[in-house]
Amino acid sequence: MPDLRTPRLWLRQWCGSDREPFAALNADPRVMEFMPRCLSRAESDALAQRSEAELAQQGWGFWATERRESSAFIGFVGLHVPSFEAAFTPCVEIGWRLERASWGKGFATEAGRECLRFAFESLALEEVVSFTVPANRRSRAVMERLGMRRDAPGDFDHPRLPHGHPLRRHVLYRLRRTDWQSAGAASGRPCEDR
Repeated sequence: MPDLRTPRLWLRQWCGSDREPFAALNADPRVMEFMPRCLSRAESDALAQRSEAELAQQGWGFWATERRESSAFIGFVGLHVPSFEAAFTPCVEIGWRLERASWGKGFATEAGRECLRFAFESLALEEVVSFTVPANRRSRAVMERLGMRRDAPGDFDHPRLPHGHPLRRHVLYRLRRTDWQSAGAASGRPCEDR
């Protein structure tokens, strides 16, 4: 299973010591603001176990992400196949969830660029998508810094949330490999720290 490295981050397989800090970020109401709810310790551990198994099985997924200079676990960044049905599925999405102390340092963008490189060069994917609720401006800004463009006609109601739920509506972003290549993302230019 390949690990991914950037100048400041290591995207790697999960380990037991990740469970406690992962549970803490999944219990943080600010981190989980645009998710249906915070996770219990058992739910958080189960998510880590599923991510670990997916990485072991297919060689990619949501990688545990740590800062290289301190070896501190900060969350996950990676690629995933959504299990729900929508007009744009089946697909591969890029996603991230980082502890609040790591926000605003460009980590999601830096790791996301490396995940896109892996998706397009190693996996030879034609397209990667991402989605969130309209109010999640931080994640939408990361998507845009990664070169993704909103597909407004593709915006959708998340099928796992009930009608009337305030988080049901989602915006859809897409990035095709040809657009990634033509934008020079494949050229190895340095990541911007925003």
